[in-house]
Amino acid sequence: MQGNSTIRSMLLGAALSAMAVAPAMAQQGGAMSCGADHGPSRLSVAGSGQARVAPDMAVITLGVTTQGDSADAAMSENSTRQNAVIEALTGAGIADAQIQTSGLNLRPVMQYDEGQPPKVTGYEARNMVTIRATDLARLGEVLDAIVGAGANEIDGIAFQRQDGDAGLDEARIAAVQDARRKAELLAEAAGAQLGPILAMRESSGGRAPQPMMRMEAAMADSVPVQAGEVELNAEVQIEYALTGDAACDMGRRKARDGRPKARPEREVTPPLPDEGAPAPDEPVAPGIVEPLPEVR
Repeated sequence: MQGNSTIRSMLLGAALSAMAVAPAMAQQGGAMSCGADHGPSRLSVAGSGQARVAPDMAVITLGVTTQGDSADAAMSENSTRQNAVIEALTGAGIADAQIQTSGLNLRPVMQYDEGQPPKVTGYEARNMVTIRATDLARLGEVLDAIVGAGANEIDGIAFQRQDGDAGLDEARIAAVQDARRKAELLAEAAGAQLGPILAMRESSGGRAPQPMMRMEAAMADSVPVQAGEVELNAEVQIEYALTGDAACDMGRRKARDGRPKARPEREVTPPLPDEGAPAPDEPVAPGIVEPLPEVR
């Protein structure tokens, strides 16, 4: 009995606390200001923001493709030319840690003649490396050096920012401001007031894909390179509470529409009387009721 009394006391205390909190939330225009017959009206908006910063690094994918009568000949020539390319890179100020092999491929070169089975006519070797160049002022010199050393493939160049946190934070702030602007506009159009934030999450953020520039081996002696700017993007999803009479009306309609609709009443047909049973308008004879046997 003492345990039950303790539980009742705890429940009574929780109920009194809830009764004390509810008026306070109503005065503040919170979620309970419209009554307990429905949940608070909510408004979800998405915001996006951008920031532009100057890049300080270029990522380039380059390599050497060679062919030979045999696999060994193709790989041997490829290795010789690729070593010359790597030496040119280090000579242009690219450290070993900034050079990474990104692809190595050896495949047969096939010839397909009509009515004849395919045959191998040689082999092709391809060795690609990805470099990170941080001295953008010398980027044209680096490209000239690798082409002169034997590189015949440059797949592309992408400019990046090594430490883009500051720019990304600027984009995040702009995204939140954009979401707030949209929410205020929509709330005003609906005749409601914008309440507190109920939920917020970042949808995505980071560097926008940069256009890739493809260059052939037979390029000019001087390669002009313009770094431009890097665009950083951020997106947020924010959910606000709506207050005011219009918000309450929306919440009530939402709650009413969400209730299950009552099924229409069906007319119930009384069952037919069993054969031998008296009809409702027929007289009923009481007859004689025999007493039940006494149970000892």
